Amino acid sequence: MALIVAAVATLLPFAWMLLGSFKTQGELLQRPVTWWPQDPTLENYDRWFTDLNIGQFFTNSLVVAVFTVLGNLLFCSMVGYALAKMDFPGKKFLFLLVMITLMIPGVVTFVPMFVMVSTIGLVNTYPALILPFLVSPLGVFLMRQFIMGIPDSLIEAARIDGAGELRIFTRIVLPLCGPALATLGILTFLSSWNNFLWPLVAAQSEEKYTLPVALSLFSTGQNATDYGLLLAGAVLVITPIVVLFIALQRFFIQSVAAAGIK
Repeated sequence: MALIVAAVATLLPFAWMLLGSFKTQGELLQRPVTWWPQDPTLENYDRWFTDLNIGQFFTNSLVVAVFTVLGNLLFCSMVGYALAKMDFPGKKFLFLLVMITLMIPGVVTFVPMFVMVSTIGLVNTYPALILPFLVSPLGVFLMRQFIMGIPDSLIEAARIDGAGELRIFTRIVLPLCGPALATLGILTFLSSWNNFLWPLVAAQSEEKYTLPVALSLFSTGQNATDYGLLLAGAVLVITPIVVLFIALQRFFIQSVAAAGIK
């Protein structure tokens, strides 16, 4: 019963958002509040697709999210493999740095990141939105913990047969990391897709705005917030995330279950 109540309480805001996106501004502001739209309209969605050019914002968000995910899948798994299965000087210290980085709030690094991006002339470009997030400490930690569960005998056998570390990584380790890679992909995509503060700082023109930035800037007028437009935009923002999670939830659950067993 408690789980049902918690689930309903969690889903109610999303139901309100979806139903509200089909309401007019007047209906959203009227009292008493109504759940079902009295006069359903697609005007809010139409404005996003016609007047506000949501295609450009969607493309920006998709490009940034896809390249960020690919970078994390590659680099985090490579670093995780090195920390889990290779011996080299400073290995423990490097892992300690990763753990310390996990405890540092991301907003603390915004000023030095912007100074670096501005110095090399990347402000208002795709690289400015992508490069600072190509590797995440959480991703390195996740991949390292998962790869540690791969039997050492498999890797040692490959080394005895003459396989190099790159071949071992690509032919043996990566194929066994499906659940962890899917989990990392979901978490990274979610973080990148919903990222608001950094794109707001680094993207300084409409051509490079991502969906969260556009949602914040264009749903607020000079005098009041257009709640219908805001709710419709929110629906458009979360839809790809829901679709991605549904498609990869099996791998996500497998990864969580495997971590729990370890």
